[in-house]
Amino acid sequence: MSTPATSPNGNPFSLEGQVAIVTGSTKGIGLSIAEHMAAMGAKVVVSSRKADACDEKAAAIRQAGGDAIAIPCNISRKDECENLVAKTLEKWGRIDSFVCNAAVNPVYGPLETLQDEAFDKVMTSNVQSAIWFANLALPHIAEQGGGSFIIISSIGGLKGSNTLGMYGISKAADFGVARALAVEWGPKNIRVNAIAPGLVVTDFARALWENPKLRADREERTPLRRLGEPREIGGIAAFLASPAATFVTGQVIVADGGTTIV
Repeated sequence: MSTPATSPNGNPFSLEGQVAIVTGSTKGIGLSIAEHMAAMGAKVVVSSRKADACDEKAAAIRQAGGDAIAIPCNISRKDECENLVAKTLEKWGRIDSFVCNAAVNPVYGPLETLQDEAFDKVMTSNVQSAIWFANLALPHIAEQGGGSFIIISSIGGLKGSNTLGMYGISKAADFGVARALAVEWGPKNIRVNAIAPGLVVTDFARALWENPKLRADREERTPLRRLGEPREIGGIAAFLASPAATFVTGQVIVADGGTTIV
């Protein structure tokens, strides 16, 4: 199967003509991904639980010259996941890239204190929703000749932790989801990859980077001697959705300033 090396405008990094859905995209890493993809030419669906936040960020992307719409979605509810895909197709008639960014982490502590309800909540939002979205979106992406599916995981899936173990388990499972989907959908020219950020300055990770002792320790153990910024993850996702990455699939792209190599 032959795949074009460039977009219609000849730029291998352009997303011109694409329609991209990004979950959890009203702040932090998700917003950065939506902004990067819109700046590179994609029509972007901004999605999170709160409709007003979605409307606000989609409007900001349009004001900056991009093309975006807002479709709220709680990823733990399958009917809302179905609605997100259906409304996107209703508006734009296609899906080229899907980014599973939204996630939850309601648990902080050892696994011996883990409640069944918390386990179910984490696994539904962080793992099962990605499978739901794949099953909903990938057939449509395949119909148009291929595209990209991206899961935002974490280096927590590569390391052990006595406080964030459940989150790490879910993020390790995301690696498996990406690899399985890459094998299943590769013959349809669909690429599936995961991104594993290190500690990034977002509201989601505020408890870690706002603690002076924890932050200093992490920075000291990171070769680049600093934490990440959302913009440094957004560009990776946009790259994976672009023609420049058409031979990259089933991979986990680590972006952590070198933390995991030390």
